[in-house]
Amino acid sequence: MVDTLKQEANRFLADVPEEYIFRCCDGQILRNVKELRDSLNTMKEETYVFHVNKEKNDFTNWVRDIIKDERLAKDLQKATNRAQAAKLVASRRATLSKRLG
Repeated sequence: MVDTLKQEANRFLADVPEEYIFRCCDGQILRNVKELRDSLNTMKEETYVFHVNKEKNDFTNWVRDIIKDERLAKDLQKATNRAQAAKLVASRRATLSKRLG
């Protein structure tokens, strides 16, 4: 069980394959959850709103479909603003990092 949790944490925290990197509308490139966290902390509000609005949630989709972290995807789906999304990603990353020791 512990090995499975470590493997899962490693997989969720790893860089995605080059063809699946996330390209923000402002030119930022995200390769992993850490970069998503850092980006959410610093991106302009208009960049966030471009990717997360009534019609779509690009960050949720990327986390669910590419990183395959259902828990974080569900949390991000509920985030009502950029700051909350950044906190959710930071919290999930911290939890996963603790699993690795």
